[in-house]
Amino acid sequence: MSNILIIKHGSLGDLIQANGAIKDIKNFYKNRKVFLLTSQPYAVFMSECPYLDGVIIDKRLPRWNLFYLKNLKNNLAKYNFTKIYDLQNSSRTKFYKRFILKDVEWSSTETSLEPGQKKSDFDKDPVLDRMEIQLKKSGIQTEFVKNIDLSWAISDISRLKKQYANNEYILLFPFCSKKLPKKKWPFFKDLILRLKQDYKNKYPILLAPGPDEIDEANEMNAKVVLDNNQPINIKTLVSLISNAKFIIANDTGPAHIASHLDKAGIVLFGSHTTAKKVSIENFNFKAISVENLNDLTVETVIEKVKSKLN
Repeated sequence: MSNILIIKHGSLGDLIQANGAIKDIKNFYKNRKVFLLTSQPYAVFMSECPYLDGVIIDKRLPRWNLFYLKNLKNNLAKYNFTKIYDLQNSSRTKFYKRFILKDVEWSSTETSLEPGQKKSDFDKDPVLDRMEIQLKKSGIQTEFVKNIDLSWAISDISRLKKQYANNEYILLFPFCSKKLPKKKWPFFKDLILRLKQDYKNKYPILLAPGPDEIDEANEMNAKVVLDNNQPINIKTLVSLISNAKFIIANDTGPAHIASHLDKAGIVLFGSHTTAKKVSIENFNFKAISVENLNDLTVETVIEKVKSKLN
């Protein structure tokens, strides 16, 4: 039997956003197996996704590594893929189309363009709009692409809640990729102080750092959530966000998780992109957008928090 391949290497926020499209694709191919090609950090998490029949890891080694490319090509050939949904739409996946899986039918940004439409113009639209168009071009009904269900990723974290909060808590994500420093608002430490003062310690302030963020988190005078002294895994992260009273974050993967869990919260945007383009706002989860995050004051953020958090 032929199989279906979805390509989404990352990042975490992008994979979270792709969950609805993955579900729509699986529903369309009920009698065929659907696999995901992704990066190592997300393989365990996505292997539990009920809309997938398997996960294949792409180490994404340099393209001059011909030995790796040959092994990747041979590995993928074993699955007898007859349709590929490229949800990454990167230069790497474009290369794969030409040299690794060139004899397979592809769905990508390029196959989604209207006659005369430029990819650069198409890419200006919100990401979920683009994903919906891409699936519809392949005849897929898009019931979930904009209605993302992460219930499968929520687990019991009562042990951690008892350890760090017990009841309601505010969850902050002051971190961002080192490659994208423009995404980082520099005043989270001051914000934590104001939250404690204004809410009279009503809500514990929690941080959930990744492996490279623990030292930074320890300097912020908040509770640093670890599991047996190790960073929490993605499924625990989703569950921690799901149980939070309020979320405040930079434009990162956890912010996208909060949005698609319909949590009350705020995400902070500079000029790196817009909230509309990354499809992150909803009724409860709102963005504060400024040209330069260095100019966004703690007072402005606090006022927004107070308007949404009683």
